[in-house]
Amino acid sequence: MNPLALLAPLFFCFELWQLVVSERYLGIKQIKVNADPRELPMKDWMAAAWAGGLVAYYLWMATLLLHPLGRAQGVVLLLTTAVGYTLRSTSGLKWVLVILTFESSIRVGMLVSLVGLTWRALAR
Repeated sequence: MNPLALLAPLFFCFELWQLVVSERYLGIKQIKVNADPRELPMKDWMAAAWAGGLVAYYLWMATLLLHPLGRAQGVVLLLTTAVGYTLRSTSGLKWVLVILTFESSIRVGMLVSLVGLTWRALAR
């Protein structure tokens, strides 16, 4: 069993938190007033937690490739993140939240799959 796969519930919570924060900074209200999310105030602790969480998340995704259990999920997580980042960086503000939500739904599905695989491996 891959011991790092046990961290999947933590990153599941991080993914949900990221969706809530993204909605706040990129949501319908911000689009209506044509606000640039980079100019909106964000508390220092939240910015640091978000940046640190993203770095830890990407490193964790890469470590999933080192063990057979969770390798497929790691590949899909990394590819989804790379494609999503590319699409978000080339699209307008109105589409960023849509792309981020779709990207996050794929990642959540892979995290749930990984939790299921880990649970079955622990039950053996």
